[in-house]
Amino acid sequence: MAFQKVCEVVEIIWQTWLKQRDILPQIDNFNKQLIMSYLPVIGKSIKKQLQEREEHILSPFAMLNKNSSGRRREEVEEIEDLRLPFQRDRDRIIHSKTFRRLKHKTQVFLAPTGDHYRTRLTHVLEVSQIARTISAALCLNEPLTEAIALGHDLGHTPFGHAGEATLNELHPGGFRHYVHSLRVVDFLENNGKGLNLTFEVRNGIVRHSKGKGDIFPRDRSELAVTLEGQVVRLADIIGYLNHDMDDALRAGIISEKDVPKKISNVLGNRHSKRIGSMVRDLIVETLAADDGDIHISDHMLEALNDLRSFLFDNVYTYYKVHNEFIKAQRIIRDLYNYFMENGLVHFTLRGLETIESSELWENEKEAHRKVCDYIAGMTDRYALSIYKHIFIPEPWNVR
Repeated sequence: MAFQKVCEVVEIIWQTWLKQRDILPQIDNFNKQLIMSYLPVIGKSIKKQLQEREEHILSPFAMLNKNSSGRRREEVEEIEDLRLPFQRDRDRIIHSKTFRRLKHKTQVFLAPTGDHYRTRLTHVLEVSQIARTISAALCLNEPLTEAIALGHDLGHTPFGHAGEATLNELHPGGFRHYVHSLRVVDFLENNGKGLNLTFEVRNGIVRHSKGKGDIFPRDRSELAVTLEGQVVRLADIIGYLNHDMDDALRAGIISEKDVPKKISNVLGNRHSKRIGSMVRDLIVETLAADDGDIHISDHMLEALNDLRSFLFDNVYTYYKVHNEFIKAQRIIRDLYNYFMENGLVHFTLRGLETIESSELWENEKEAHRKVCDYIAGMTDRYALSIYKHIFIPEPWNVR
């Protein structure tokens, strides 16, 4: 009886296989046709094909280019341009002067001489890589994600958060790097014309920061309106927690054995392992919820918060880092007061030259705005150089 049952099961499996064998070529042919339908076709608009591909492939929760709220100023797109709006935004950011200056701006360690320490530029590149990995897995709009990630820190000051804290103290309107990032792309870049980015990229940039606040804010108005912008916010946290820890380990400020076990047990004990654990958890939890929000598990959220607290207590407030922080604040403060009194100057081969006299400023509000914008755009080494030429006596070399 048992043997007969086995035979019946085998027969069912055999018949099923035969049916599948007959239909496999049809399935294979269908898959080939499906793939071919997404390959560019000569004679048809590449841009239109890209837009159609978005509609077929991306998640219902993704932001499509055709649904964008548009730019601050309307533009007539060139017929020969192959890119969709979010791709153009990404390229405008990459080709901007502000983006290039990020390579000489502090991440954590001020003006590091070591070649392997992160700068603000490597930070945004790592955030972009993490954010794109998440977006690809969730079938979100990768060019939009990338544009937000690459532009999110354009408003950072020289000397990192030391410069930000000082400008926040000196400028009457306060200073927040994420708000200034929006000012850069709206007004300061491109000789005062701005980059004229889409609303979704601009919104993602200004909503990326969380500081010491909750990773998932209670007030949802603090989040970007797109899921891509929310992904960048989490990717920023994942990025800086991991590379700041990596840099601190390289600098000898902490060692692996200093990291609490409850953190390493969840995240792992290697740089790549920690990033992988965070990204995988976010993707799995978000896909499982399938509700249009970003999710991470409770134990991962606890580990992230614990790691952030560990870094604040053991790295960001480490006495050597803090001492350099104080010195950097003094430099920003002295430059700010000098420019307020004397106007904006820069250093050339002929020495210091005035580029904008304080006499041209209509009132104190304009003066503060001009000085704040000028200093915020400086790199670490330019701020140090101009400070040296303004305040440090040079040897008299007349013989």
